[in-house]
Amino acid sequence: MIRSMTAFARQDTQDDWGTLTCEIRTVNHRYLEPSFRLPEALRELENSFRETLRQQLKRGKVDVAMRLQAREGADARFEISDEMARAVNDAANHINRLLDNPAHINALDVLRWPGVLSVAEQDYGPAREAANELFRRTLEELVIVREREGERLRPLFEDRLEAMAHGVEEVRTRMPELLTAQEHALRERFEKARVELDSDRIAQEMVMLAQKSDVAEELDRLQTHIHEVRDTLQSDEAIGRRLDFLMQELNREANTLSSKSIDARVTKVAVDLKVLIEQMREQVQNLE
Repeated sequence: MIRSMTAFARQDTQDDWGTLTCEIRTVNHRYLEPSFRLPEALRELENSFRETLRQQLKRGKVDVAMRLQAREGADARFEISDEMARAVNDAANHINRLLDNPAHINALDVLRWPGVLSVAEQDYGPAREAANELFRRTLEELVIVREREGERLRPLFEDRLEAMAHGVEEVRTRMPELLTAQEHALRERFEKARVELDSDRIAQEMVMLAQKSDVAEELDRLQTHIHEVRDTLQSDEAIGRRLDFLMQELNREANTLSSKSIDARVTKVAVDLKVLIEQMREQVQNLE
């Protein structure tokens, strides 16, 4: 399964306590690097979110944002400390008796005194339960999006692998012809130089040329790596790192093929291979 590391998912839910929204955004990264922005009331869920994330994703920079908007007026209860209010009133009356021109205090003055008025702590238990379910649903959507985006790249890989396989076969087919042409060219150089044709010398030169231009091993390895890439694309595991390694191996063999080239057509095939490999490598960088 080809999974992209670039994706976005958003889900929300509502209940009596308010509205909860979860957004998850991922981009490519060498490792799994999650970051969370959670409301203070849901901060305790971060560790469980991280564990759930590790079970579903293997690579990528992951930004998780969750917003909680409490329903207007929900659980907006005030608590008044009668004991503290009486103490404030008694203290004010005591001070008034000591003053020549006492000032009367009203209810708002008493309520403003620290400890008299407090807001009842809201019960976020139901919101936390909803947040767990919401995160799970959002993560499921994200995985689907990553798979969908990744599968869109499959034709790109298949087309380039097919072109590479065709290039490798073309070089393999032409090699006997190219070696024969090189032998003829070698004979012509001897003749133009008016050097006596020595069959042993020509045979020696041809052996050296054949050794220098022998690309059978490179062609075999290129073909093997192409098959390995195709097999990897069918895997259900995370394939990004393996494909990245295979791209390096393919590029190494293409470079060797180019350095051993004895013909412009082989050089062109080697250059085309490197272009195709680079096009795939750019996409591989974004795969999980």
